Amino acid sequence: MKSIVLNKNISRRVEAGHPWIFSNEVNTGKEKDTNAQPGEIVDVYTFDKKFIGRGYYNPQSQISVRLLTRDKNETIDDAFFYNRIKQAWQYRQKIGYSENCRLIFGEADDMPQLIIDKFNDYFVIQTLALGIDVWKPSIVKALNELFAPRGIYERNDVPVRELEGMEQHKGFLSAEFDTNIIINENGIKFNVDIANGQKTGYFLDQQDNRKAIQHIVKDADVLGAFCYTGSFEISAAYYGARSVLGLDISQNAVDMCNKNAALNGLEKICQFECVNAFDVLKNWTKENKRWDVVMLDPPSFTKSRSSIDKAVAGYKEINLRGMKLVKPGGFLVTSSCTNLVQPELFLDIIQMAAKDAKRKIRQVMFNAQSADHPIIRGQENTHYLKFLIVQVL
Repeated sequence: MKSIVLNKNISRRVEAGHPWIFSNEVNTGKEKDTNAQPGEIVDVYTFDKKFIGRGYYNPQSQISVRLLTRDKNETIDDAFFYNRIKQAWQYRQKIGYSENCRLIFGEADDMPQLIIDKFNDYFVIQTLALGIDVWKPSIVKALNELFAPRGIYERNDVPVRELEGMEQHKGFLSAEFDTNIIINENGIKFNVDIANGQKTGYFLDQQDNRKAIQHIVKDADVLGAFCYTGSFEISAAYYGARSVLGLDISQNAVDMCNKNAALNGLEKICQFECVNAFDVLKNWTKENKRWDVVMLDPPSFTKSRSSIDKAVAGYKEINLRGMKLVKPGGFLVTSSCTNLVQPELFLDIIQMAAKDAKRKIRQVMFNAQSADHPIIRGQENTHYLKFLIVQVL
């Protein structure tokens, strides 16, 4: 087994449990040169020869090694991936997920940069680093043995792969199948476009949070912005909203929202418009329009620390506008999927927005992503979603 050695004067982050080893933490002296090929499995040692773990190596990436195991006796082979996926599935079942779930959540399941979403009998895979992409045949083999799925599809049309020296692509990893499927979530049916929808086709990370709105939307007039497939809006209608208006800048998204509303017989309650939510919310504030519940689920505002200030300003502005549209005593439902905006900062942003809106708020619920996306303390990329319900007084 080829190996790398860490520099002496680095933080104890890796020894404390973090699976990433950055290129500047590796001793690149000639006598310590690993000669390992990109994507190859290597052993990792401290400067004083203590074994840390075993993982995949890529000298082309800023993250040179991503650890798969800290057990010196564990071999990385087909059986390894079979057992890891089996363990992850048993865990999801134990906490109540069966039909739809994130089966593998990368680092949180000790399989860095591997995403597997389960949509009933269909699976969508993302292998976002070279080292895990090498093992894609083993992963597909394990899925076939464990689940006998109706179809497996890869959504590797993501730019982050290029940072690893890989191309973007998508396609079937099984016999071809109709990639437009229907799932059931909380008793509601949704169309999922596996091949062309955002990410893996559907945002499973909000499935528990969508159920959390069930009491506040009953008999309410509801406004939803950045609705994408309309999952929050259609959930509101299903839970008894009097009327629902959803906004999205994409006509394709609006078409999917209408399709999902009709699928559930809720097309008379739900209305969707293709507009720029930022502009419309600002105009409606001036027109003094009001709703009982306003829901905001915007896309990530930044993936770079250098533009974090702009992201903070963006979240403050959209929530300020949202609050101004809530009737006194109504509710704001708001989210952030920007992992660089940590939970405390997000709560501070909402409080600043309330102050500028001259509205008092009180917290009803503050949550993260659904539990099938486990959070590991000290690994901020596993704790990315913030979901908040506040009453606006």
